[in-house]
Amino acid sequence: MQQQHLGILIGGSSHVGKSTLAKSLAVSLGRELISTDKLGRHPGRPWPSLRPQVAEYYSRLSDDTVHWFLKVHHENMWPYICQIIENQRRLLKPFILEGSALRPEYMTKLDPNLVRAVFLYAEDDFLRARMMEEAGYKDATQSAALIIEKFVERSIRDKREMLEAARDAKLQCVDVAYPETLEALAKDLAAAYSVANE
Repeated sequence: MQQQHLGILIGGSSHVGKSTLAKSLAVSLGRELISTDKLGRHPGRPWPSLRPQVAEYYSRLSDDTVHWFLKVHHENMWPYICQIIENQRRLLKPFILEGSALRPEYMTKLDPNLVRAVFLYAEDDFLRARMMEEAGYKDATQSAALIIEKFVERSIRDKREMLEAARDAKLQCVDVAYPETLEALAKDLAAAYSVANE
């Protein structure tokens, strides 16, 4: 029988479908769902509404600084994430944890007998088109469009860096541009960790 990991970790950059997959698995497996997005505050996507502080953040800082701030934010969150995982372990409470703060270089430090980690990604053009469409880029004002572009490029830059780290660490990497691949992953996880198999 396949090993039953207490935690399933779903990492990946913005807009790769982490939340969608995690919600589906949490329902089908009856596991608690935890999102790193709700654990700490950071200037996120500049849509559907563009808050003044978010506009200032993306318009005034360089691309390098924006990306650096994102990584520092994730680094600062990691001790808290580890604490949550430890609490789940002590309570023997199966869980799904998803979010972009689950960077490959951090996930590989966790006990592989305790958690199973997967990394979702997509190629640049697919990811760029998905984010531009959701942001309403073609209808945005010139100033808003520039900020959207900055967020998109930051996300793609972060995806490239994390994907390289995930592959180096030999994490399971799944290209979400192919629906059948993502569906196969969902079915595999649901079958492997169903209550009936525990």
